[in-house]
Amino acid sequence: MLRSLKDLQDYRIGATDGQVGHVSDFYFDDRLWVIRYLVVDSGDWLSGRKVLISPLAVGRPDWLGRTLPVAISMQQVKESPPIDTEKPVSRQHEMNFLSYYGYPYYWAGPGLWGAPPLRDLALPGSSGIESMPPAIQSEAARSLMAAEALQQEEGDPHLRSCAAVTGYHIEATDGDIGHVESILLDEDTWAIRYLVVDTSNWWRGHQVLIAPQWVRDVRWSDSTVKLGLSREAVRKAPPYDSTAALDRVHEIAIYEHYGRPVYWVGEPADATQSPRD
Repeated sequence: MLRSLKDLQDYRIGATDGQVGHVSDFYFDDRLWVIRYLVVDSGDWLSGRKVLISPLAVGRPDWLGRTLPVAISMQQVKESPPIDTEKPVSRQHEMNFLSYYGYPYYWAGPGLWGAPPLRDLALPGSSGIESMPPAIQSEAARSLMAAEALQQEEGDPHLRSCAAVTGYHIEATDGDIGHVESILLDEDTWAIRYLVVDTSNWWRGHQVLIAPQWVRDVRWSDSTVKLGLSREAVRKAPPYDSTAALDRVHEIAIYEHYGRPVYWVGEPADATQSPRD
């Protein structure tokens, strides 16, 4: 099922032994368009310190209680590597964070989450590679070894703030068409499936969905998302109603309108696995 990130904003994070804060932002990978981390504001508990939580740890959401349960303890969160959310997240920080929780490096394998499969790592009580079955240990060890070569890598690891990209201008091949209103993600894989584009400044009262695969470029310097679509194609696209459930029939209509292949066919096997299965 697809969810708006706005729906998850301010959700409480429930550790195995208590509340650790609330969601304040999300970091996404701008190459594969998948949520890599939840940014959690600890509030009074850790004097307002912000911590990262991986989707690897997130269980089935409590939608009524507006809570995301995670398979880690308060002590684990307290002792996790610190992060300065005012600065880009370095690859070294990611390596420290993932190693601390015993997760493999997602960039060291195929698909959205690398290897081994995400669902094999989100086991309650897991304490890292040593606690995994032998076959999984082997895969995880290979991921860790492959990533060792990246330890000295410098520069932008391609993580971006979802809060920052909301509001970005959308530019078609022949002109501006609106701005990013919100983001829809797959609640099983944490893949970003659509940008919700508000075209009200150009086409009054109209919202449409744009898949990340149709984005030609994101210019972070001037807050602009460039599409490989014309204004007319966007104008004639099926409108999006945020108050109605988005079903597969509507999604098919969108892809047929643009003449593009649907995302749910031909994906890598592990790209469709749920961290909670």
